[in-house]
Amino acid sequence: MKSTKQPSFFIVGAPKCGTTATCRYLAQHPELFIPPQKELYYFDFDLRSQPKVGSFEQYLSFFEPGKGKMCGEGSTSYLRSQEAPKAIYDFNSDAKIIIMLREPVSLLYSLHSQRLYDGNETIQDFKQVLAAELDSNNNVIRRERRNKEFFAYREVVKFSEQIERYFNTFGKEQVLVIFYEDFQQNTSKAFQDILNFLEVTPDFQPEFVRVNSNKTVKSRFLLNLVKYPPSKLLEIGKYFIPLPQATRRAILEGVKEKIKRANTQFKPRSSLDPELKKTLQKEFTPEIKQLSQLLERDLTHWYQS
Repeated sequence: MKSTKQPSFFIVGAPKCGTTATCRYLAQHPELFIPPQKELYYFDFDLRSQPKVGSFEQYLSFFEPGKGKMCGEGSTSYLRSQEAPKAIYDFNSDAKIIIMLREPVSLLYSLHSQRLYDGNETIQDFKQVLAAELDSNNNVIRRERRNKEFFAYREVVKFSEQIERYFNTFGKEQVLVIFYEDFQQNTSKAFQDILNFLEVTPDFQPEFVRVNSNKTVKSRFLLNLVKYPPSKLLEIGKYFIPLPQATRRAILEGVKEKIKRANTQFKPRSSLDPELKKTLQKEFTPEIKQLSQLLERDLTHWYQS
């Protein structure tokens, strides 16, 4: 039997679908433990040039404080990763998988804003971003970015094949699909569905607060300086701060986080151009229809709105 100090449920994505809020709400439940560090990115071996978490032992160390009945984690890259389902299954074949989905166009528009804020995207215009990842034959390509771990935007919303990988690996009974629109309209009901799925006390009510409001940076120069500090600056830091590497890294991350917060402003996202929205809805219609059939849910409003 798996130790309770190991994760037995995984929120695998998609991004911008309420996964951060869900992790925070679940973390309040007395029978559950989720590390405060979201997005551990351990099992998505095919998407990373180097792992975010150095070793299996280091990965498990995030769950050591867990006192509850079940431990879990949320990494939104696991949904689009082709290797993650099998890797998670090999780790724990009884794991429960939670998938959160959203209408593709609004998801990608929100994701573009998030990547700009994080410094993982350099093209400011959403339409140009999508055009930049198509070749002359309209095939999706992987566009060069500073952070090469990010696949083309369109890869993120290939939901049907992504979900089928988890269905085929774990069986449908171990996979729960939550729609972002349901989560928004009745957060309490969606949360209770998740608790029932995890087989923990379902009548627990967390503090529901909105997270991940649209964020932008005040200074892109400062963002790039924090995200990609010059190597000479790091060398100077080693000289003037003669501490163990792990301690020095923790201090550096703390300073970077404070600068990032000071460089953040909350600003409503501008409305998506109606013509571009219509074009993208048409492009994604075949995928939406396939997803609708797979999940036996009417999703026509995703491409007819």
